Amino acid sequence: MLSVVRVHLPSEIPIVGCEITPYVLLRLPNGAISTEDVPETAAVDGHFMRYRWYRIQSDRKVAICSVHPMEQATIQCLGCLKSKIPAAKSYHCSAKCFSDAWQHHKVLHERASSALNENGAEEEELFGRFGSGSSGILSSGSGSMSNLGQSPGVNNGPVPLYPSGSDKSSGETWFEVGRSQTYTPTADDIGHVLRFECAAVDTEKKVPAGPPTSIMTSHAYATSDAYSYCPTWALSWTYRRQNLMREIIGYHADIICLQEVQLNHFEDFFAPEFDKHGYQALYKKRTTEVYAGVPHAIDGCATFFRRDRFSHVKKYEVEFNKAAQSLTDAIIPPAQKRVALNRLIKDNIALIAVLEAKFGNQGTENPGKRQLLCVANTHVNVHQDLKDVKLWEVQTLLKGLEKIANSADIPMLVCGDFNSIPGSTPHGLLAIGKVDQLHPDLAIDPLGILRPVSKLTHQLPLVSAYSSFARMVGVGYDLEHQRRRMDSGTNEPLFTNCTRDFTGTVDYIFYTADSLSVESLLELLDEESLRKDTALPSPEWSSDHIALLAEFRCKPRIRR
Repeated sequence: MLSVVRVHLPSEIPIVGCEITPYVLLRLPNGAISTEDVPETAAVDGHFMRYRWYRIQSDRKVAICSVHPMEQATIQCLGCLKSKIPAAKSYHCSAKCFSDAWQHHKVLHERASSALNENGAEEEELFGRFGSGSSGILSSGSGSMSNLGQSPGVNNGPVPLYPSGSDKSSGETWFEVGRSQTYTPTADDIGHVLRFECAAVDTEKKVPAGPPTSIMTSHAYATSDAYSYCPTWALSWTYRRQNLMREIIGYHADIICLQEVQLNHFEDFFAPEFDKHGYQALYKKRTTEVYAGVPHAIDGCATFFRRDRFSHVKKYEVEFNKAAQSLTDAIIPPAQKRVALNRLIKDNIALIAVLEAKFGNQGTENPGKRQLLCVANTHVNVHQDLKDVKLWEVQTLLKGLEKIANSADIPMLVCGDFNSIPGSTPHGLLAIGKVDQLHPDLAIDPLGILRPVSKLTHQLPLVSAYSSFARMVGVGYDLEHQRRRMDSGTNEPLFTNCTRDFTGTVDYIFYTADSLSVESLLELLDEESLRKDTALPSPEWSSDHIALLAEFRCKPRIRR
């Protein structure tokens, strides 16, 4: 009988954003001890492991700081309430928090004033004297700021609440937040205890074979150590989302591909904001098995396109988990299938959109013919130790794109964060259509999924947009300026990701060179100027990746 022997959390105190992986020791039917996962798709002796994560939550409503969502609010801007701004945006954890965020917070008042056509004198009274040394809006506990700590019962509107659906245990309310062996605490977990529960479940009856084994953590807390060089206020989502939007809209792109977009951020912010600017949105979330009640733990790829330039024809969703299941069914012996799936299933996806141009036949010599465009958007965030899985995912995506290319004469763009530097096997496969058979990365292939190496090819005429810059002729300040920010050996940007711990190129825009040509490129950022803030993100740039932007022209098709 498969049974749970012991559960142990490697860290007693969960940190927001850091994945928790409990040690689950299992006794297998043969008496051996294993720490491997046993999913329902690879049951052992008719049993699989079921995992549940819960968060304890009291019934008391808590106001959350609008700038630092990991902190409880202590003060509230009454100017927001007078301007009929949503109460959730009025909360701050301290007077300093409010002061630091004022330049961005006051925009809410200005917009509300414009929308409601309020009297200018009233606006002057609310925030016109801020920064002049007068008592004005920062009178804590009186005047324009109420002290929530002293008035716990005051809630002038809705506050962020935790999701419904709970499990009663020992007289306490527990909210289910996850259903996988691992869990990444979110801002909602701050200050709360987490409980991990696992049980062996009968595959046929779908009921636990015995009582579940559980363990609790200490109170979760947040840390900004990963980006300690960036001011805390500039790391808040409230600030970052507006700064990102300002940057992205400023590029005036017809098509925008974003990766690692949280589902709730897409639904609550990006989709409606881009809609205001004339963009239609497509989204595909990662196929993670973690269900967090609120979607903080789920991210995905988002593609936006201007409605006046393109119409949506078709959407393809690539789920590498499904491809992994098919692969293991085909080539992996049953005894090794569970191990293979554990290695291959990383929940990554790709979003492929087929669009039709609305701007006539500009740039083509085929009047009256539909101008289609295929745009692939992906995030290959596989650990560097799993180079075989990373290469396999890229190959799987390319094979899918080949099928589309074989069914239609269509230009293609392949965009994304591939987490692969120039010279790596995924980059080589994308850029030249094959892999060097002597490449050291190929030495890591425990499942044999890369053999024979000769199969690692594709027929798409892909070229990196920025590497094409090396072939541009002419000498001038702008060209030389750009060349100094390119790697002379790889013809790729010197970096697209710049943090304290890593600086290098992992993001690319590839295009089919037989049907598209590069007209211009966005100037690359200079590392030296970025380093004045140590690294990314910074108050000026709210992502740790820089933006890549290329302008393309459709080539005339050769009639045969």
